[in-house]
Amino acid sequence: MTDSAKLFLYGNEAVALAAAHAGVKMGTGYPGTPSTEILETLAGFGDPAIVARWAPNEKVALEVGLGAAFAGARTLVTMKHVGVNVAADPLFTAAYTGVRGGLVLVTADDPAMHSSQNEQDNRHYAEAAGLPMLEPASSQEAYDFTRLAFELSERYETIVLLRPTTRTCHSKGIVTPRAPDAIERRYVFERDIPRLVMVPGNARKRHKALEAKLEELAACSNASELNVCVGEAKGASIGVVASGVAYQYVREVAPDLPVLKVGMCWPLPLQRIAEFTKAVGEVLVVEELSDFMLDHIRAAGIPARGKHPSFRLGELSPDRVERILAGKPAAEPKPREDLPPPRPPVLCPGCGHRSVFAILKKLKLTVTGDIGCYTLGALPPLANLDTCICMGASIGNALGIERVVEPEQARRVVAVIGDSTFFHSGLTGVLDAVYNGSSGTLLILDNRTTAMTGGQAHPGTGKRLDGADAPAIDPADVCRGLGVRDVKVVDPYDRAALEQMLNESLANDAFSVIVCRHPCLLLTRGEKRDLYRVEPQVCKDCGACLRVGCPALCQAEGHVEILTAYCAGCGLCADVCKFGAIVKVDA
Repeated sequence: MTDSAKLFLYGNEAVALAAAHAGVKMGTGYPGTPSTEILETLAGFGDPAIVARWAPNEKVALEVGLGAAFAGARTLVTMKHVGVNVAADPLFTAAYTGVRGGLVLVTADDPAMHSSQNEQDNRHYAEAAGLPMLEPASSQEAYDFTRLAFELSERYETIVLLRPTTRTCHSKGIVTPRAPDAIERRYVFERDIPRLVMVPGNARKRHKALEAKLEELAACSNASELNVCVGEAKGASIGVVASGVAYQYVREVAPDLPVLKVGMCWPLPLQRIAEFTKAVGEVLVVEELSDFMLDHIRAAGIPARGKHPSFRLGELSPDRVERILAGKPAAEPKPREDLPPPRPPVLCPGCGHRSVFAILKKLKLTVTGDIGCYTLGALPPLANLDTCICMGASIGNALGIERVVEPEQARRVVAVIGDSTFFHSGLTGVLDAVYNGSSGTLLILDNRTTAMTGGQAHPGTGKRLDGADAPAIDPADVCRGLGVRDVKVVDPYDRAALEQMLNESLANDAFSVIVCRHPCLLLTRGEKRDLYRVEPQVCKDCGACLRVGCPALCQAEGHVEILTAYCAGCGLCADVCKFGAIVKVDA
């Protein structure tokens, strides 16, 4: 860990550095863009005093963090915005219990859904759970607010939510760190049944204590330097209330406008906002996604106006903020003729998932999907994924469809889930299938990593976050332990065997699991691979191989061509070619 005078850091790196400087003892979470790099950076410091680890899912991560904080340790828990949905159960009750050591929960929100299935606004979690939330607008604030969040957490014995958004997480800025906190403490768990055991009688008293704490936090927010007026407000015809990255855009577009910058977005500093409103002629609230601040400002009887409803979709930008300031609706996006055509996301060349989806498409199955690289199976030319809701939903979706459709269609329903997602939230779906006598089929696409977020470890990889060896838990063994009697393992490159297993599973009356196991190709880069080429004189240019969607295949004049630099040697194109035009190159 460095204590240089100035550092150039991503927002995520700044959060990790601040946590280390705040004396954090435990860091845990589940990978998910845009939060992933926080915990990776924390682990990368190599500080033996810090325990940094991935949890199987966000709920477990928060529960582990709570245990550490109950024992007096400063703890950082990280996740993306939809991860808070998974962690919500312990989160709401932990607002009653509070914590002894500081606990900061990072909810990294993703406006515009750069890598997410929704763009929910997690400021509403702060209000609903009754927890303070800080919203940094830069890398420096990501550092400063994280340090302050630990102080607030310990002062008020509460979880503090930190809400960076994608632009803050993944933008770089200059950070001037402070000297690390000198924390010397013994971590001891002390029994406190009335506070920590949330049976109804205790919970009612703790709820009352939470409401009193929120009043204290509201006073703190009104007095806090996190909420600051930038520019001269007195006598101005218009003033802006903004938070997070929206503040940066307002300053860029209209540097002369006075802005009340809200850094503590819950509880809102309503007294400060009322004073600001009296100083200016009109108040405009500029915020991303929902009208969270605007609604509370108006509910408090403070006059203000907000953005046009069309700006409630997607993230803001300087151009969009300029239109908000002018009172205009969002502009329809115009095609840029000077840009190349957009490149849709695709599975990597040679990815084993492509083999799986090619067979699923050939068999004309209904496929319920999940969150992972394999979600790309929904896009052309594969276009054979029928649902995608949230982590673990593929199994439940399949079970529901199976129970209500005609038997002929029910036998044609298959669920697909990745290995990391299986450990995250697939086990309970398997239990449901076994308990309720499903006759369906589940494919676990086991590529030995959490591929979509960059190759992080999980319980099946045999590694921990810090690279240390760990027990490698086999999804096939887990399914057998859960009571599944028909469990098979196959290499998805062995397409004949996979197709035969699928047909057998579809024909029987028991719940079946097929583990399609092959390491992600990004883990095996540099290893020797087979190469294939097209015989132009044999190729009929029928396009069958192109329909598997491999980026290594391209159209040439009168035939298909394989780009050798891209080819991973999986042989899928040779399998689908009926004319033998694609052949393996002799070594």
